[in-house]
Amino acid sequence: MKDMLSEQFLSYAQYLVLGFNFFAILLLLWGAVLSAKDFFYFSFDKQLNKQAKIKKNTEVKKMLGGYILLSLEIIISAGIIESIIKPTLKDIFQLAALVGIRTIISYFLNEELGAIHPSENEE
Repeated sequence: MKDMLSEQFLSYAQYLVLGFNFFAILLLLWGAVLSAKDFFYFSFDKQLNKQAKIKKNTEVKKMLGGYILLSLEIIISAGIIESIIKPTLKDIFQLAALVGIRTIISYFLNEELGAIHPSENEE
């Protein structure tokens, strides 16, 4: 009975991991679609001058970066669950790589946006 319950729990946990990964992909695609829509809308807007277009593109980049980081966070959550239910060395290394990638992307995204608008980050 106990083995059957633990196998059932493992099965549900696998579906949870699959759901998290699927949701992360959908979130990333949604962010890409929204960013592309905004990018093209602002790029072809004749009423915006060059500086306004640069500012709007920076906002689009910020928004897309947020979606990328959020989807990576969800993938990391799925990886943590997966490493708990079947802790293989391969899964732990994959999780460590994901955390490293997420940290590096976050750092450089914040650095780039800080270099573009340093006065906004000081407040």
